[in-house]
Amino acid sequence: MSFEHAGRSLIIAVIAALIGLAFAWGAGSGSVVFSGVPAVFLCALVAFAVNWLAFIPAALFQSDRFYDTTGALTYLTVIALACAAAIEANGSLDPRRVVVAGMVALWTIRLGSFLFTRIHAAGGTDVRFEKIKVNPPRFLVAWTLQACWVIFTASAALVIITAPERAPLDAFFWAGAALWVVGFAFEVVADDQKRRFKADPVNKGRFITSGLWAWSQHPNYFGEITLWTGILVIALPMLSGWSWLVVFSPVFVTLLLTKVSGINLLDAIARKRWGDEPAYQAYRARTPVLFPRLPRG
Repeated sequence: MSFEHAGRSLIIAVIAALIGLAFAWGAGSGSVVFSGVPAVFLCALVAFAVNWLAFIPAALFQSDRFYDTTGALTYLTVIALACAAAIEANGSLDPRRVVVAGMVALWTIRLGSFLFTRIHAAGGTDVRFEKIKVNPPRFLVAWTLQACWVIFTASAALVIITAPERAPLDAFFWAGAALWVVGFAFEVVADDQKRRFKADPVNKGRFITSGLWAWSQHPNYFGEITLWTGILVIALPMLSGWSWLVVFSPVFVTLLLTKVSGINLLDAIARKRWGDEPAYQAYRARTPVLFPRLPRG
């Protein structure tokens, strides 16, 4: 690896960290102060610290085994920190904060345990990191981006939890909660359907076209986008000034899952495996890529 390529990767990591911290500073400018620092910004600092500390042994052993687990730990840590800040400032957590913190924690524990089990079953490695885990600067970028992922996606939840004033359970709360439930259900059911499909020896080497996967080629990603949109809806009546930056939360999730490390990568792998099969071509032709539609016929 040349010094030029290493330097480029390090620059990318620094820029990503600065963007994440600037975003947190702006979005959390109205949050309560904890240990002398705006709570949302402090959560961002902790997110980077957790991932950079985890990167050290991961780079030494060239292992991505605990990448997703670290991501889950980061979510739980920043949510716990936000709750601690809110309790210190307000004396307790109102129902809106409790529910939103619970939503993020439930999603994190469910997805984190699912990903850990899947990676463990695959021998403790993820094809996404096959080339970059042997390249420390590029691997550092991945860990830095994971911290950014947590900051951007959880930003609306963090603003809700660390808001200086309480808010009632209004129409925005119930509409957002309904969206979150739909999204969470889609993600859980789709992941479980695919897990069961792949666990059946009869389906070895085949692609799933049943259940929610007949409605969408990526129903789990639709669920992920929807649940974070729900949390944003809950946050809407509490936003003002720079905190409106959190509108970027579901936009970031959508861009990442469709353009960066989700659909585009998985579709490339799928086309390489089954691209010449008429059945796969027919499945792609009749099934929406992301937003679900009832199967035709």
